[in-house]
Amino acid sequence: MADNDAVKVEIEGGIATVVINRPEARNALNRDAFLGLMKAAQSLKENPEVRVAILTGAGDRAFSAGIDLKMVASGAGGASIFSGLRPGFDPLFSLKSIFTMYEDLAIPVIGAINGYCLGAAFELSLCLDMRLASDTAIFGLPEIQLGVIPDLGSTQRLPRIVPPGYAKELILTGRRIDAAEALRIGLVDHVYPLDQVMPEAKKLAEEIAKLNPRIVQGAKRAANLWMTTPLDTGLRMETDICLGAGSGAGFGDQAQQFLKKE
Repeated sequence: MADNDAVKVEIEGGIATVVINRPEARNALNRDAFLGLMKAAQSLKENPEVRVAILTGAGDRAFSAGIDLKMVASGAGGASIFSGLRPGFDPLFSLKSIFTMYEDLAIPVIGAINGYCLGAAFELSLCLDMRLASDTAIFGLPEIQLGVIPDLGSTQRLPRIVPPGYAKELILTGRRIDAAEALRIGLVDHVYPLDQVMPEAKKLAEEIAKLNPRIVQGAKRAANLWMTTPLDTGLRMETDICLGAGSGAGFGDQAQQFLKKE
């Protein structure tokens, strides 16, 4: 990963755990963290043994407090993060593309949100397939209070996840909400005590990892069509994905096995 291990990846039993590893800074996203996230996503994409991933933050205080404000205050923003790495490429879009890598992974990605999830980290969490939160989690998009708009994807992704009115309220006020409110508006899928959020994320990952990976990945691809595709087109594409993944093969045998369990 990055030179200072700002992001760590562990793989066991087909499950990858990606950890933003800057607990001394509430896992704030600096240059090494962004590059570590990019390298981690690329490694997951290229590893056929990984069936599902969990993304979390080190320690119990934060998933991530967002972009490292010390880095920004020093004048080191997106341009410096990619200085010399992608010459001529728009630096802000480079950062967006890192988050999109997690959205575009063929495998399901589960967020285990253990504490503060603010700004850029909030925007990263929106790219994940499922979000599990600790009861200590705090969510917010403070960018507008700092004189900028949230610019790493939340203005487009958040209204697709929660009702548009709630999305605009969070975007336009910069206020923070707790885990209970996040669950109520559909921002997260489950809330657990702090010491249970990772075990529950692993339990969910294990459940998915036991299934046929080709079918799981086809189902994820089909389930994501609604974000960019009209319903009639999506229904046709769903059929194509189903046939391409071979999900009809052996369906009768599988149905018989399922009925025996009932």
